[in-house]
Amino acid sequence: MKIGIIGFGKMGAAIAARLVECGHEVVAWSRDIQKVEISNIAKGAATPQQVIQKSDVILSILANDEATERAYFGENGICHAQLDGKIIVEMCTMLPERAKQLCQAVLGAGGAFLECPVGGTVKPARDGALVGMAAGDPKTFDEVKPLLGELARRLDFLGDVGNAAAMKLAINLPLMVYWGALGEAVALLGRHNIDVEQAFDILTDSSGAIGPAKARQAPIIELIKNGEPGVSNFAIDQAIKDMNLMKSQASQNGVDCPIITAALDTARSANDAGWDKKDISLLAAWRSKVCD
Repeated sequence: MKIGIIGFGKMGAAIAARLVECGHEVVAWSRDIQKVEISNIAKGAATPQQVIQKSDVILSILANDEATERAYFGENGICHAQLDGKIIVEMCTMLPERAKQLCQAVLGAGGAFLECPVGGTVKPARDGALVGMAAGDPKTFDEVKPLLGELARRLDFLGDVGNAAAMKLAINLPLMVYWGALGEAVALLGRHNIDVEQAFDILTDSSGAIGPAKARQAPIIELIKNGEPGVSNFAIDQAIKDMNLMKSQASQNGVDCPIITAALDTARSANDAGWDKKDISLLAAWRSKVCD
């Protein structure tokens, strides 16, 4: 199958590599086209329209709403292309209302639309082990289900467009809270002379740990001990964007959200201190030092 990818950041590149491995032909567009050219994974396209022309199914996975706006509605954007017979799968984290807006725009241009944000970062994307949350027209979902199944270890259909966007914000919320809480837990140990590596090892092997905790333990300890931040799969500035979306969604639903507000404050403090491109998991290191 000919697959287009719009957005070639870390996730887009990992998904592209997975799809090529599965036997698909992939063409990709990025605001920085050199990312595609030097990857040796996908063929490059000069515009989103070129991706549309050369693909049957197009996956959009961009960093933020500004990038999405440009890709859909800018010059040579998705919605200025001939979309008859094309399926656009939107994978970005966004508000439900935004997903509905993009759906209507794609349908208006003659295409089919499905939203399918995913849970997981670069390694699960590369391994086909993401959690996919799809919503939209059931027939469109059935058409792309085999393709999405190559990317996801779990794939759920959630009904109308907007539902998947809401679910993605929901699954990310506990993740955002956990890392700061982990650092705070270490800070509770104070001056009890418990080795920091042992403390993190116990905590990430406890009943309170989340799935990725064990895998992220080593980079957290490395930062605390040696000042080396390691690879960033989900940067703090991107996490802040997602947390702001969570707060907006909570407000629209009339829900108070003091827990994610506190997590956002922690992330902003780290961001302002120059940690913006460090992985969100390293808030554990930040919070353990701040509370020390």
